[in-house]
Order: sequence, then C-alpha cells, then structure tokens
Amino acid sequence: MLTEKDEELLSILRLNARASVSDMARATGVSRTAIQNRLNKLENNNVIEGYSVVLGSEYTSGLISSNVSLKVNPNLRKTICLALRKVHQISHIYSISGEYDLLVTIQAATLEKLSEVLNMVCSLEGVARTNSSIILDTIFER
Repeated sequence: MLTEKDEELLSILRLNARASVSDMARATGVSRTAIQNRLNKLENNNVIEGYSVVLGSEYTSGLISSNVSLKVNPNLRKTICLALRKVHQISHIYSISGEYDLLVTIQAATLEKLSEVLNMVCSLEGVARTNSSIILDTIFER
C-alpha cells in the first residue's frame, strides 16, 4: 500500500525522472534520507521498475499521433502483438474491452509514414478491422 508521500514522490518522478533527491525532499517536506529510503522501497517492491527518456515537446510536437483500434482474430492475437511491438512508430499497445480488442498508438514524422504504418497494421494476418483517429491536440498529459 502506498502512502500519500509515496504518491507525491511518484508524481514528481513522472514529471522529471531525473529530479535530485534533494529537490524531491524540498518538494515533499521530507528529509533526503527518507526520500532515498522511499525510492529504495518503491524500487524493491517493483512500483518503480526503471527510469526512462521522455521525449521533448520540441521533438514530439512535430510528430503525427494516431490511436488505432483493432478487431483481431483471438487465435492470432499473440502473433499480432509480437508483430506490432517490432514497429518503431508504435509507442503503446493496449488490450481493451468493447467492440475492438486492441488499441495502438502510432507516432510518425509524416502523414505518408503514418499511412505506411497503418497499411502494414491493416495487412497483418488476423486483423479483421481497424478504426483510426488522428490526435489533433493534447489537452493534458501526465
């Protein structure tokens, strides 16, 4: 069970995974030793599995993003997911409920590249139907 301070610490790390222990201590009103102990606990309990690169808005603002819902043959779902993971322009693959089975997020530099990736996804054996939505603007992101 996470404490309110743990949640606060995770929120800080989501905004900046490179934040110093001193900065996190100041922001939370907790000692640096306590912050380091909390980080160790969160890492040991697999709440934090790693720290990653967050792409800058200057780079990502130039990308065209699209959410694509996929209806897939249940017998080929695993094979489809493995194929999708190999596509560098795909940043997320979600299993979803409802009419569609998977939700994929694609980020491409041009409409032509987005179209190429969409055509490849649609041509995968076992993909019965897709529904694409280009993301026009990001209102909020954490």
